[in-house]
Amino acid sequence: MTSANRKLGSDVTDHRARRVRPAADLTASTSRGLWQAAVLLCASGAAGLVYQVLWIKQLSLVVGVDVHAVSVGVSAFFAGLALGGSMVGRLADRVSSAWRLYLWLECAIAALAIGATLALAHSAAPFAWLEAHAGVAAWILPTLLVGVPAMAMGGTLPALMRAIRTDGVQLGKHGGQLYAANTAGAIVGTLAAAFVLIPWLGVTGSALAAAALNGLAALGAWRFGRHAPVDGAVATAAAASPARPTTQRTLALSLYALAGGIALGYEVVWSQAIVQFLSTRAFAFAVVLATYLAGLMIGSLCVARRVDRARDPWAMFAWLVAGAGCVALIEFAWLGEWLPAAQTLVSQRVLGATGSLLVATCASFAVAALCIVLLPTILLGAAFPYVVKLSVDAARVGAGVGAVLALNTLGGIAGSVLAGFVLVPSIGVVHTLGVLAAASGLVALLAIGFGDGVRRRARFAIPLLVVVTVIVAVATPADRLATLLARTRGGSLVFYEESRGATVAVVQQGKASQPFRRLYIQGVSNSGDAMTSLRYMRLQALLPMIVHDATPRSALVIGLGTGITAGALLQYPGMEQRVVAEPLPAVVRAAPSFQGNYDVSRDARVDIRLRDGRRELLQSAQRYDLITLEPPPPSASGVVNLYSREFYQLAAARLQQHGIVAQWLPLPTQNRDDTRSLVRSFLDVFPHASLWTTELHEMLLVGSMQPLTLDAPRIASRFADVKVSAALQAVGIASPAALLATYVTDRAGLDWFAGDAAAVTDDRPRIEYTGWVRRQEFPQVLQELLDMSSDPPLSGADDALYRQIRAERATLHRFYAAGLDAYRGDREQWLRDITAVMQAAPDNPYYNWFTGGRPAH
Repeated sequence: MTSANRKLGSDVTDHRARRVRPAADLTASTSRGLWQAAVLLCASGAAGLVYQVLWIKQLSLVVGVDVHAVSVGVSAFFAGLALGGSMVGRLADRVSSAWRLYLWLECAIAALAIGATLALAHSAAPFAWLEAHAGVAAWILPTLLVGVPAMAMGGTLPALMRAIRTDGVQLGKHGGQLYAANTAGAIVGTLAAAFVLIPWLGVTGSALAAAALNGLAALGAWRFGRHAPVDGAVATAAAASPARPTTQRTLALSLYALAGGIALGYEVVWSQAIVQFLSTRAFAFAVVLATYLAGLMIGSLCVARRVDRARDPWAMFAWLVAGAGCVALIEFAWLGEWLPAAQTLVSQRVLGATGSLLVATCASFAVAALCIVLLPTILLGAAFPYVVKLSVDAARVGAGVGAVLALNTLGGIAGSVLAGFVLVPSIGVVHTLGVLAAASGLVALLAIGFGDGVRRRARFAIPLLVVVTVIVAVATPADRLATLLARTRGGSLVFYEESRGATVAVVQQGKASQPFRRLYIQGVSNSGDAMTSLRYMRLQALLPMIVHDATPRSALVIGLGTGITAGALLQYPGMEQRVVAEPLPAVVRAAPSFQGNYDVSRDARVDIRLRDGRRELLQSAQRYDLITLEPPPPSASGVVNLYSREFYQLAAARLQQHGIVAQWLPLPTQNRDDTRSLVRSFLDVFPHASLWTTELHEMLLVGSMQPLTLDAPRIASRFADVKVSAALQAVGIASPAALLATYVTDRAGLDWFAGDAAAVTDDRPRIEYTGWVRRQEFPQVLQELLDMSSDPPLSGADDALYRQIRAERATLHRFYAAGLDAYRGDREQWLRDITAVMQAAPDNPYYNWFTGGRPAH
């Protein structure tokens, strides 16, 4: 008997009145408590997903974007959920007021989550130091930071299941409804984090907003708990309910743990399979995750009303799990070029209705998610109420629900690790999906084989469904995704690898007379070896080396990509150390597929380190004469880590005296305001900066902590090296004057352009969450920057050199004008401009490439 009941026992009259309380009143009380708990769990679920999004983002700054590192951090979060569900579930059955327990849980979540968010923001350097001195023990730090708050989160559902004081008759219904409410909140949190909170409030502000939701949930628990009835009838009803046989309860929990592993395995596989129909923007991942959660919610909610009336719950559980595997496999086998066509159609319709490119693009993401993810997750979500019915006793609701969630979560951790780190790299996405579907069938067979009361019809039909699933798995071609990628990109496949963390492909495209290859990571084009790419990437390495004040001996290239930037360093003489930081081994294996990189991935003079660039700078105190970057566009999820003010501060700390940082500045992949923010974050760190144009669509920021003197004789001497000049002449830079003609402006001009734009920071990664790119802005931004062009501030230069520079710049800018003519669709003006360019520089391979000339070698 609880302490509250002991107090009530002192009032004999009230005690007797409550003891004979009608069952209708008890039902009304439970119904009222159910919707109250649902509201609280919705708010709590929203806050929990906001924290999860924030912490995964912060973990990439602390432990790196390497898939192993982030997976360990995420596993710590889920392990915390599992442990909290188990511990708090047992505690909920013993406390006098489960409402009060839930109140304190929400308060603990708010306090611990804010503390974890602030601590993670300052943990990168301590973690790197600990890892260098304590090895794997350093992982205790991020594990505790994300795991301890997650323990409190994991206890919320078991606590509220106990708080609503269910009588045991409708456990499955109530469990399914509360699970659906919690998942609905998670959907809101997922979308709010990507579309509202982080863009408007930043990381810390988003954590505070989520904590406010926890505070509201705690306040609601205090309000609802004050009026919650204390009634011995609940305990009496619970005691009267028949206890589940131990073997059946254990079987249900074990099978649901396996189902959790399969479900998270599906999520891993879907993230690999669906990505070629999406983009690498954070919005795309948010839409897919929201669809995944929506399926779980819909399935649980649809089944909740009828689960307690099911005559054969074991068979229903088996049907749902086996059906999810079969449907997931059939949908995958059905994928074809119809899906991109459907996405385009929906996107155009939505764009016409809303006028918003962001909404239209997200609608196309939703089409892919609905076709691949939704239906199987509906079936998986529907299994939860049946597991609650089969495994939870009314007398131990908290402990029972906690055990269900804990084992399912632990199974999920194992399944995601097995799928992501073992199965996909070993046997590929298609066969992994087949293995998961077969595992779903095995779970279903175990359910009907050992579950009580399974009807004969189910014992015949479910094995037949499993056989169908196996047939589909065997019949689906293993190269399904690879061939689909090549067809949708209009080329032929040269290299393809479904590896840990990402799918990497190389596709040959272009005309027969002018073929080139492009690198696709997660289905999204990153770069290639066309003339345009060769030019800007060689300049990315060689231009800062040539204009360097000192004698450069060491360089770090962040991002191997096609290998062209790193390969260009092989052509520069006197280099003692060339380091490349690349997190994806598959990218290293793909590099030999590209021309123009001087076979950099196999050259012993290059030290390729398999970690992301920021992690490399944190982990090693080595200093460099040049740090140059070839990352994906800044809008890609997680890449903003290489464009923030904090990153530039870290890079500056790793420079030798007179060292240079060369930052790639792509113009078409972000809007004008985003470009201004990128420039501002660079200028906030480097007091001496300049801007250079490396290609029509690309520019280069060069920054240093000391003044950079452009010495004309030294530049000419370095350009005269046979290998350096050959590498640059092949991409249209035939002389020192042509190189210096790419100069645009100095620090003063960049300051004017950036104006009052807010800098990109780790806490405010604004460019990752900006609206979709307005294509009409690129010509305006390019023209605005080119209008600032001036002569480079040279020392030791004569008038003849300046005349050559101005002539080269006039031709280059006329070529850019032709490119802008093409953007405007003005063919007559394009023809005039390109004709003038070809008359001025008929042998320039860069200009010739656009008019059908020969590509560079």
